[in-house]
Amino acid sequence: MSLYLSYLVLGAFAGTIAGLLGLGGGIVIVPALVIALEIQGVDSSLIIHMAIATSLATILLTSLSSIYTHHQNKMIRWELFGAIALGITLGAVVGVETAISLPAELLMKIFGSFLLLVALIIVFNIAPNPGRTMPGTTGRFIAGAIIGCFSALLGIGGGTLSVPFFSWCNLRMQQAIGLAAACGLPIALMGTLVNVIEGWNRSALPPMSMGYVYLPALLAITVTSMPFARIGANLAYKISAVRLRQVFALVLLAIGIKFIL
Repeated sequence: MSLYLSYLVLGAFAGTIAGLLGLGGGIVIVPALVIALEIQGVDSSLIIHMAIATSLATILLTSLSSIYTHHQNKMIRWELFGAIALGITLGAVVGVETAISLPAELLMKIFGSFLLLVALIIVFNIAPNPGRTMPGTTGRFIAGAIIGCFSALLGIGGGTLSVPFFSWCNLRMQQAIGLAAACGLPIALMGTLVNVIEGWNRSALPPMSMGYVYLPALLAITVTSMPFARIGANLAYKISAVRLRQVFALVLLAIGIKFIL
């Protein structure tokens, strides 16, 4: 029971961080799930794969609320979405298949390196200056494939990669965030589907798993992450987000180093 309670707390924390700092919950959910599943005694060769798959499944559910909100505010450039979504769909399949084929230890190191990169971006406030227009259909497809591949590989919603790209392509920040939210749905949908299919007959998975997706964690995290994302967004206007970003970056650095080592 205490373990399921910890998943509820994890969802609340991930949602708050996502709303407060504008970062995808997967950055929090994946490392926290790795720790929780390890405590639970799950086979070490499955832990990182299950953490990534479950993270993608939570994004699948929570992204719908985000898309609805941004659509209501007319901040999603749907005319740009089609080609990007097609690329994302292909890229997400490749990303999941790549993740499944990699040894757990190597995948942990890759995720740890990603956390270090995100931490450095936060610390130094690195963001691309708008320097070009949005590419044509082929360019958007290729960009979507790259974003989808790396996002599904790491179990994140894609905003960490897509928002900087869209901003670089001269979209207003609100539109970049809105379009990135829309892109999170095909990433999570294909990522979850492939993880369920590929892990369906995998031995040693804990009870109540659907493929690599761990259902108790999925349900508990989803229940709390959605309302707490709104709480985090409201807190962003009341406390120093700069200081929080610095503290969070230090936490990411520590977790990233732990994963790599």
